[in-house]
Amino acid sequence: MTSGSKHNFRETINHRQPDKVVVDFGSTSVTGIHVLIVEKLREYYGLEKKPVRVFEPYQMLGEIDEELIREMDIDVLGIFGENNMFGIRNTGWKVHKTPWGQEVMFPGEFNYSFSAGGDILIHPGGDTSVPPCAVMPGSGYFFDALNRQEPIDESALRVEDNLEEFTEISDHDLQYWKKQAESVSNAGKGIVASLGGTALGDIALVPGLQLKEPKGIRGVEEWYISTVMREDFVKEIFDRQSDIALKNLEKINNAAGNLIDVVFVCGTDFGTQNSTFCSPETFARVWMPYYQKINNWIHQNTGWKTFKHSCGSIDSLMELFIESGFDIINPVQINAAGMDPVMLKKNYGSRITFWGGGVDTQKTFPFGTAAQVKDQVKRQCDILNNDGGFVFNTVHNIQANVPFENVVAMLEALSGLNSK
Repeated sequence: MTSGSKHNFRETINHRQPDKVVVDFGSTSVTGIHVLIVEKLREYYGLEKKPVRVFEPYQMLGEIDEELIREMDIDVLGIFGENNMFGIRNTGWKVHKTPWGQEVMFPGEFNYSFSAGGDILIHPGGDTSVPPCAVMPGSGYFFDALNRQEPIDESALRVEDNLEEFTEISDHDLQYWKKQAESVSNAGKGIVASLGGTALGDIALVPGLQLKEPKGIRGVEEWYISTVMREDFVKEIFDRQSDIALKNLEKINNAAGNLIDVVFVCGTDFGTQNSTFCSPETFARVWMPYYQKINNWIHQNTGWKTFKHSCGSIDSLMELFIESGFDIINPVQINAAGMDPVMLKKNYGSRITFWGGGVDTQKTFPFGTAAQVKDQVKRQCDILNNDGGFVFNTVHNIQANVPFENVVAMLEALSGLNSK
């Protein structure tokens, strides 16, 4: 007989062998499931047919509600901010139809327009009187950020412009976080909090999709250039941003810290398919001091584990991630160069938790057979779940185009492992 979800979750993140493979789907914006697959899962389990809420519209991630959590034997729950990435409150849900014909639910203030070519344009805060910030092509399944970078006048660059979205938490928001944590505290699951404000240069957030008139360095290309050509400017942003973040973390910890197990610190990607965006030396100089500043405070003042997301081939940075104070790495991109799971577990498995890597979402999951998916799930769990330090998830979010029989194969493999 296995122990409860929370017990097993805490065992595995503390590198002790859990009674089961601990499973996460939907606790973060990088471990979720596309809304189309969520609808199919509800049908597969014989649940009530109803439009699924899109809780994270940028990637079109569907809500994993209590019924699915039970059916899928999920061990981890997530709590998120009141507003989504577009600055729209996740309240007042209304039914909309997607380009692929699915009825889903968006927040009541989720307003959009259409381009001349029929693409869907989303606007900051749902305000269609201002230029759009993101687009979903008519044949697409998620949104892409639009480039709203204004021409840069070097003499007029101000750090404050890239800190507009980073402010001290209000009493309203503090009460919101407290209620969110309390609402899931009795579910008997591990709790991950995506508190925001600690993502240093996350390229999904740099454009400031919630800002109506973003200033500063907001273009993806311009930001990457700035980490080399304007290094001191970027480091000042990180320093001041982390100061604000620590004030907010202290308030949230005082209000609800004992209810949280893991905090999602940063989703900044450092890897490509074959290498990294920067050298270890650059990482240690530009990012690491501020990660240490945040993570050291968390470890000294809370019981939280710290969650780092980075796609790609990141073996050359793993020691520095650990030295930066990260307890968890995601998504464990096992098909990237140098990311052999046996090597990763041997070299780092006693010092960092692998959250993801359960099945390859670039080749096996979308293009393999159901049998191949099952085999890979079993192999990955055998490797990564040994002595704990593993939470099962796919390599990043489950996309809309994954054959549903492969999703079922993954779940059947997990069920088989956890029924032993």
